[in-house]
Amino acid sequence: MGIKKTLIFILVGIILSGCAQSTAMIGPAITLASSGNVSQAGLTYFTNKAVEKETGMNTVSYVSNKIEQQNSRTKLKREFKKLVENNFEKTREILILQDQSNTFK
Repeated sequence: MGIKKTLIFILVGIILSGCAQSTAMIGPAITLASSGNVSQAGLTYFTNKAVEKETGMNTVSYVSNKIEQQNSRTKLKREFKKLVENNFEKTREILILQDQSNTFK
């Protein structure tokens, strides 16, 4: 009984370690299982591998990183616009007060 348990643990360990290393294969496997389109699954797999080789990140991490960068740029633009609008309003108020004081003299 002890040998069977040991062999099962070794077999499960080998299977799970193989799955953990090749997470780029999960998406194409789901595509293949759901659509049956081998060429689309292959293209997805090789695209994932190319992105991973080029960037060092998997596709999901790369895309989420790009989205996060875009969101931070948008936030920076919004903050800059708000700052400019506030300064514009303050300057306008100062100019109006100066004009009023010159008008009454």
